[in-house]
Amino acid sequence: MAQKDTGLTKKHSMITLAVFLFAIVIVLISSVPVIFPAIVQSDITTHLNIPRVGPNQYELGMWAAPLIITNFIIFGLFAAYKKGKLPKNIENSLKKIFSFEVSKKTALIAMLVLLGIYVISTTSELGVEEQFEDSIGVKNRVDNWNISQISNVSEPHVNYFFLKASMVLFGNYKVIPFLASISLLLITYFLTKKITQKRFAAIIAVIVLLQSNLFLTYDTSLAYSNFWILFYLLSLYLVYRFWPLSPISYLISIPAKALTVAFLPMSIYFILRSNISKKSKIIVASSTAIIIVMIGIAATSSSLGEAAQESFDVKEFQMGFTSFSYQLRSDGLVLLFMIPLISGLFILSRYEVKHAESIMILIAGMLIIAPMLTGFTNQTNQPYRFMPLVVFFAIGVGVLLSKRESKTLV
Repeated sequence: MAQKDTGLTKKHSMITLAVFLFAIVIVLISSVPVIFPAIVQSDITTHLNIPRVGPNQYELGMWAAPLIITNFIIFGLFAAYKKGKLPKNIENSLKKIFSFEVSKKTALIAMLVLLGIYVISTTSELGVEEQFEDSIGVKNRVDNWNISQISNVSEPHVNYFFLKASMVLFGNYKVIPFLASISLLLITYFLTKKITQKRFAAIIAVIVLLQSNLFLTYDTSLAYSNFWILFYLLSLYLVYRFWPLSPISYLISIPAKALTVAFLPMSIYFILRSNISKKSKIIVASSTAIIIVMIGIAATSSSLGEAAQESFDVKEFQMGFTSFSYQLRSDGLVLLFMIPLISGLFILSRYEVKHAESIMILIAGMLIIAPMLTGFTNQTNQPYRFMPLVVFFAIGVGVLLSKRESKTLV
């Protein structure tokens, strides 16, 4: 038995290391343009013998110094801790933070306060005309949409349905998208609480999401609503709460945004690492894969068929890695702490903290989707497509505060 356990431990360690190497490589590549914004474009123009116009390829970006300093401090503190050179008061404070928990009543009050502040500060947006160019086209499409048009699988009918319902019920397109964003905050809380076994960790995840400029930009948008990430995140939560509904929730996310088809490998990994029975894992993973692949092919064949390029574009693939630094330039917390987060999740996964690996996969998966999208299709990486990344980042921060019953880092 001991030999078997040792074998399983070694196998798990190898998987953990492989996941970390994949995630950290993707994150590091995506972070290079944060420091040198022009380096990728400069390398491409040099390779194609095109005269370089614009800033020097090694000119530092606005986030370069904060990124370097932040990572230097964090990794410096960690090195000092490992060598036992941290002042006792700092070490004790860290231990209190990582072991801190709140009661159900306190958590409920905290969430009500957070949601109350968010609702009060955001309600005024419902009466403001949306400035996104696509909103006009979406409004026109919704006004002429009815349920019989669902046979056209290339359109986001889930979005149209809820936007139509919002106008019929409330006389405003933004109300139900706003409710969807509130629901996204709640699902973020419950999923984080479930996988960390700590209410405090879940509250922190919600706070991280609430401070995101990306979230606050699109939370009431009718053109770029959060329905797709809401139903996808719900599918992950339902793996634990009622797994037969997990594939259905994932399925609903596809006609909200066909891009969620690309999330299938990440979902499978999450399911396999979940704390449910082996039989349930097999059933939900296989059923999810079969349903999503079949429906995904139908849902994306026409839309991606028009956008697909004749061949893989290496230049656009490379440019896709700059999307992280450019599209999230107003989300400093994500830019500055992504590398430490992945490193922290790796350390926790070595201590058998559940789903530390899964979050690494979810984050790295979202980052690699950006260059894959531009490399294989004519589509561009718009900021709203990084909403899942921000959500996974927030949950990842919560996972750092996970309840740990065995030997721990802090």
